[in-house]
Amino acid sequence: MSYADFLTRLNPKAMIVRPGAKIKMRDFDPDYTGNFQKSEAQELLQIGVKELAKYQDILYAQDTYALLIILQALDAAGKDGTIKHVMSGINPQGCQVFSFKAPSAEELDHDYLWRSFKALPERGRIGIFNRSYYEEVLVVRVHPELLVKQKLPPPTKDKHIWQQRFEEINNFEKYLVNNGIIVLKFFLNVSKEEQKKRFLKRIDLPEKNWKFSISDVKERQFWDEYMQAYEDVFNHTSTEWAPWHIIPADHKWFTRIAVGYFIYDKLKSLNLAYPKVSEEHYAQLLKAKEILETEEG
Repeated sequence: MSYADFLTRLNPKAMIVRPGAKIKMRDFDPDYTGNFQKSEAQELLQIGVKELAKYQDILYAQDTYALLIILQALDAAGKDGTIKHVMSGINPQGCQVFSFKAPSAEELDHDYLWRSFKALPERGRIGIFNRSYYEEVLVVRVHPELLVKQKLPPPTKDKHIWQQRFEEINNFEKYLVNNGIIVLKFFLNVSKEEQKKRFLKRIDLPEKNWKFSISDVKERQFWDEYMQAYEDVFNHTSTEWAPWHIIPADHKWFTRIAVGYFIYDKLKSLNLAYPKVSEEHYAQLLKAKEILETEEG
């Protein structure tokens, strides 16, 4: 199976939030698998890994664009596994991953985009944000008491702050894209039922215990509030230059091939090419070849 065949069955448009559209989370099925079977998905993932490795090598050599991949999700949706499996063939020199936790005291003394600026990928590299600045309109919105810690000037802490941040984020992403940092945004859409199963598995399996915290269950009590916050994010920050992709996440094997496809498709759309050397450089290559071929011993 080729990626071309995959495209005919994937229906990628069904997973993209059209800019300007007003969506409802209930319209996106976390259990969707596109009629794929797990075995063929695993085979397809291996094809995708090789394709990504090829394009990443050209991206690195060309040194013109960078790719910023943003992964957002509720707990246990599979962000870590998606990074591990989809990016398994990438040269580590050309990829960097940042996991954003609760902001430190130093980070709280800066604006909310400061730590993201510091972590942006260089030209030629792929950067992955495991959670991102979108936490500032998700977690902070569900828990507005966190705004107090941000030491904001009083005029900014009114009811318009979320709309203001949506506009700031859109402008930030537009700035990045204008400067060659392509922004690719994914929300891994896991159902409440599947999250419960994964939480229980983390408790039952000793090797998974470290991944679980009682705070995960506490946050689960705010499920509806998070769904509303995400819905608002998608309706305000899915733009022409950085649209949102809502990826079904109840089946990890499907999540991985879908995310892999969209990364592949974006890299392919950039018309990447290895740098062409000058005539002078090429002449030097021929001279070096001559020297090597006539070398004794």
